[in-house]
Amino acid sequence: MAAATTLKALCAVLALASTALAAVHPYQGEYFYAVSDAFIFRGGREGMIASKSEAVDEWGTVAKGVSNGKSYIRFSNVVFERPKSVANEYGPRDGDTGLVQAVVFDVNDRDRIGYSADGYSRRYCCDKDLVAKTRCYPGRVIVQQNEQGGGDWPWVTDIYFSDNETLAYAVDEAVTIEKTGMYYLWFVVCDPNLAGVTVSGQTTWKNPQGYLPGMMAPNLKFYGLMALAYLVLGFSWFVLYALNWRDVLAIQNCITVVVFLGMVEMATWYFDYTNFNATGFRPYATTLFAVLLGTVRKTVSRMLILVVSMGYGVVRPTLGGLSRRVLALGAAYFTAASALDVMTNVGTIDDLTSSARIILVLPVAVLDAVFILWIFTALSRTLSQLSQRRQGTKLTLYRQYTNALAISVVVSSLWIAYEMYFKMQDSFNEHWQTDYINNAFWHILSFLLLTIICVLWRPTDKATRYAYDADAGDQEIDELLGASAPSSSGDSAGDKKEVEMASASEKVFAIDDEEGGGKMA
Repeated sequence: MAAATTLKALCAVLALASTALAAVHPYQGEYFYAVSDAFIFRGGREGMIASKSEAVDEWGTVAKGVSNGKSYIRFSNVVFERPKSVANEYGPRDGDTGLVQAVVFDVNDRDRIGYSADGYSRRYCCDKDLVAKTRCYPGRVIVQQNEQGGGDWPWVTDIYFSDNETLAYAVDEAVTIEKTGMYYLWFVVCDPNLAGVTVSGQTTWKNPQGYLPGMMAPNLKFYGLMALAYLVLGFSWFVLYALNWRDVLAIQNCITVVVFLGMVEMATWYFDYTNFNATGFRPYATTLFAVLLGTVRKTVSRMLILVVSMGYGVVRPTLGGLSRRVLALGAAYFTAASALDVMTNVGTIDDLTSSARIILVLPVAVLDAVFILWIFTALSRTLSQLSQRRQGTKLTLYRQYTNALAISVVVSSLWIAYEMYFKMQDSFNEHWQTDYINNAFWHILSFLLLTIICVLWRPTDKATRYAYDADAGDQEIDELLGASAPSSSGDSAGDKKEVEMASASEKVFAIDDEEGGGKMA
């Protein structure tokens, strides 16, 4: 039932996924939206790195290859279509009978597009009243040129409908990016008669080192380094696993799965971004595989931490009835995290809007909170049981594990607070060049926590001392008593009584099925 629900949710998410392909923004008969006094279609938004000056020689010839140092936005087969009823209002010799304008601007120049008299509402189309205030031309979009070293920006080009034609073609040209920034492309119509116009074609956005959008470009190196880090961790773990395979615990098999998933996930992300950067297209299959693999890893990792905290294989042989609850929570988390990750990564270029991100992040955040609460509740119970049983070696191990988890939770909380502050202060993505750090942090924290777990539960020839043993408490007490060589029959009797009391205490703190099913064998 849970699997069917998860599959249906994933299908729904895929149906809603954007159809944008990597750095290529396709337009397929898209309609314009009414915004204030204009009709606007937002053609794209990406972080762009300035072209390198050495990329163009003295004859203006661009160096060959993808990583040629050239940064641009290229228009390809962009065509606008107006309703035939509107075109029929004109004759075959009426000249220019309609205007669409394409505007490319840096986010820092957003106030130069349009005019606001009160600081709240904004008008985008020029009329006679605004000519003196903005030096604009009636019937055209208001663009106030940057007179301080950037007279050609924001960049504007005009596309005209001629006579009674229904189609207007934009010139296939490339806009060279000479300044690093977050760039927007808008198509604007100020003529109410063109309210039903549509746009088709595509624009290609390229950075100096390839087609990766500026916000994603640092991920290429990051995932390469993470793939290398997981490779080192995996190699070390598998060597120890192979050398001590006879003494491997069940929990160590679970850790092996998580390490393997991490290795494959990081490698898949690296090759996905490498292909994206080289071709400008991002195959759905590869990206979807990487996203779902990452979601599986995150889900299994959280379930692993939970069952370790419950003392699985250390103070209890099985989870009993709790298995269903753990699996149910894992399935819920996988569904919510898949929705967020698929919508964020598969087939999209632009960041999700703040409202969309909140809707998708909220279920994941709630389920993470449930995991954390359950983990520390289980840890408290496990530590108490180990203390009552006087199993010192296991108690030391779990105290180190608890400290690592506590530190990670504190650091995570501080980082979440920082992320919220960062997003609130950067609503227009002006600090987009450091945006990748938010995602990188969670990968690094997850890797460090996994490394700590690998160190604490590493396969050794003495690993079985951490395994579940119903008589472990009595054995440790016997060892402690044996070290104090009794010299009289009275002492021996007292020791025997103490052992019996310890055994009784062991029975009192025996682990029962938490769903009330009786003691676990």
